[in-house]
Amino acid sequence: MEEQPIIIKRVKKVAAGHHGGSWKVAFADFATAMMAFFLVLWLTSTASPEQLKAVEGYFQDPIGFTEGGSANPVDLGGSASVVKESSADIATNDVQILDERIEQLSETLEQRKMEELFQDLQERIEQSETLQQFKDQLLIDITDEGLRIQIVDRSQRPMFDSGRAQLKYYSQDILFELAKTLGTVPNKLSITGHTDATPFKGRPGYTNWELSADRANTARRALVAGGVKGEQIARVVGLSDSILFDVDDPQAPVNRRISIIVLNKKAASDIQQNAGRKQQDEPLIDLTKPTEEDAAAARSKLENGEWLEDKPEPKPNEVNW
Repeated sequence: MEEQPIIIKRVKKVAAGHHGGSWKVAFADFATAMMAFFLVLWLTSTASPEQLKAVEGYFQDPIGFTEGGSANPVDLGGSASVVKESSADIATNDVQILDERIEQLSETLEQRKMEELFQDLQERIEQSETLQQFKDQLLIDITDEGLRIQIVDRSQRPMFDSGRAQLKYYSQDILFELAKTLGTVPNKLSITGHTDATPFKGRPGYTNWELSADRANTARRALVAGGVKGEQIARVVGLSDSILFDVDDPQAPVNRRISIIVLNKKAASDIQQNAGRKQQDEPLIDLTKPTEEDAAAARSKLENGEWLEDKPEPKPNEVNW
């Protein structure tokens, strides 16, 4: 008799609705998301407009935001992080950089032109018999305003007679020779007269200030007669002995001089802007408007039926100034 195998069946009972522990993971994710959501709501409700803009910039372009500012969209200290520059700001910065480069290039080119003019004047001095005789009285250098030519006095060779504004014949020849070169440049010119510290005793009310200004104007007339265009003259100034060439010896002949500056564009522009008034600026005193006293008097006469009588015609022998 064969033995029958014994088969044991084990049935696993599963309770209704039981899904194991996976629901706990899902609930934890949900709780985390809700916590993050309420954290965002709390941050946005307490954040400033700048901070909100920073958060917006971070989520729109996290990579660009990180390169342009901070990696954190909101600083825990309460201040908004720097968002990368907008396209308009970048364009404005590019324009400013371009303008600066153009200005630097313009200044470099103008500096080269001044140096070329410096060389031309030196060559003219060497080639001109007139200037060659007086080259020890011609001082040429380049300043912040442009190319400066100074014609100085020597002890036995003054440009003007003592106390007078009339040029010596050789001084006039010097200015005529210089005008041949200065008249070919488009730059504006500045002419300044200087005296030494010896007080002027020629006539009452006439001082070294008037003398230096008159000498500068005499030099201007000589330059224009020699070929400089009248519209090239930007400034004629008399400075008396306020700016000495030889400070250690105020009475030295070298302090008596005429300074001619070939102005660069910046210096010429500064002179024009500082001397003139912009159209949009209001005058400090408008002389065209009547004063309050005049307006009150006019109203009073109108109220009383009075008006200004016509002024009598002036007699033939009377002169009105």
